[in-house]
This record gives sequence, structure tokens and C-alpha cells, in this order.
Amino acid sequence: MVSIISEIKAIISRRELLAQMIGREIKARYKQSVLGYFWVILNPFFQMLVMSFAFSIILRIPTKSADNIPYSVFLFVGLLPWNLFATSISSSCKSLIDSSTLITKIYFPRSIIVLASIFSKLIDLFFASTILILYMIYYQVPININIFWIIPIFFIQQIFTIGISLFFAASNLIYRDIQHLVTLVITLWFYLTPVIYPMELVPEKYKIFFQVNPIAVIINAYRQTVLGGLPPNYQSIIVALVVSILTLMLGLAYFKNKEKIFADNI
Repeated sequence: MVSIISEIKAIISRRELLAQMIGREIKARYKQSVLGYFWVILNPFFQMLVMSFAFSIILRIPTKSADNIPYSVFLFVGLLPWNLFATSISSSCKSLIDSSTLITKIYFPRSIIVLASIFSKLIDLFFASTILILYMIYYQVPININIFWIIPIFFIQQIFTIGISLFFAASNLIYRDIQHLVTLVITLWFYLTPVIYPMELVPEKYKIFFQVNPIAVIINAYRQTVLGGLPPNYQSIIVALVVSILTLMLGLAYFKNKEKIFADNI
């Protein structure tokens, strides 16, 4: 925990650099793109349309606890945080390699590079969320005070994402085939997370694997608060928080341990 606090202080002291790197990430992503930031909306929108057709019309997956909620809305509430998680890990995995010139020239907390890659994805979430809001208005999905639970849930998600990203970013700089492993892991992780199906469909004997999967608990908690109008399961969300903090501690410890040899591996 001391290491996390000291790292946070170091990052805060260089917050201008972090802000500049986030801006650079965002601009570089859609540079010379005709539609620009509109791709942020188009990608998840068409992804949602295709999945909705495949899983609600062809396979007819029920939404169980949200029977009165259209599958497209049910899906999108899980798809948005999943996309944020998956794209954050994928981009941060290669972030140190992409910023190799900075690493060899000047000193600063290298974790800023990973954080910039993660935080730049928040702009994607912001724009993509407008589709969800419009869908909820169109289908008249009721909301109540429990909607504010998304704030601590989102905070837990980011803690977990940063911990995983720090580990993979450091590993990929040393072992370049890690990025290919990450692609495989994310694909498998997607199907082991209740994004396209509700948690209620998971057989009881397998639910333990989902309960120790923080991103599964987080997505289920989003649905409980946004669609069900209920607070999240407190026991599950506390477990997710503990696992996320441990992941951050281990990820940061590994990252700081390998940081001294980053320049030698570029």
C-alpha cells in the first residue's frame, strides 16, 4: 500500500505530463481519420446491433432479472464497461514499446505511460455512452437513486484494470509475444464474463469462478444498478474491491521491479 501511495504522489507531481500524454494518445488515435471521433460511437453501436441480432433473435438468450428490458439495452450495459476494460489492457500492453524514445531519453514515472493509455480510453466510453442513454430514454428504462452506485463500481473497475495493465505492459516490453497472449486471454475472458448473457444462466456449481472474476462481478453490478434499480450485491462487490486492490499492488510491484531494465529491453 505504501508503494501505491508513493507512486500516486509521484504521478500527481507530474500531472501535466500525464495530461499531455493523454491528449497525445487521443489525437494520434484518430489522426487523418475522415470520421474522427465518430468511430467511437460507430464501433460499439454496430457491435451491439450484430450481437443483439445473434443472441436475442437467433439464440434467444433471456435477460432473466431484467425481463422487461430489451436485450439491446441489457447487452450494451455490459458491453460498454467490457470494451473499456479490453481496449485499455490491449493498448497499455504495447504502450511502453510505443513510447520507447521517451523511456530512453528522460526520467519520469513510467507508470504514467500506462495510465495515459488507459485514461485516453475514457473518451471512448463517454461518447459511446450517449447511445446507451438514448436507448434507455427510447425504451423508457426507469432509473432511481441507486444509479449513483456506478461511481464506486467504475472506480473498482479502474483499479483492477490498472493493476492488470501494469503487469502486461512490463511483461510485454521484456517478452514481446505477451501481446499475442493478451489477445487470446481477452477473447477467452469475454466468454467467461456475463456480457452477452445474464449471471442467472450460469449453473450454480460454476458461479464460484464468476464470483472471483472481478470484471464479471463489476458488469453484473452495473446491470443491477442501472437496469434493476437495486444496489449491487455488497459481499460480491467487496470481494471485487479486495481482489482489485491486490491486483494493483502485485501489478505495481512487478512493474517497479522491472522498471530498472526497461531501457535495456527497448
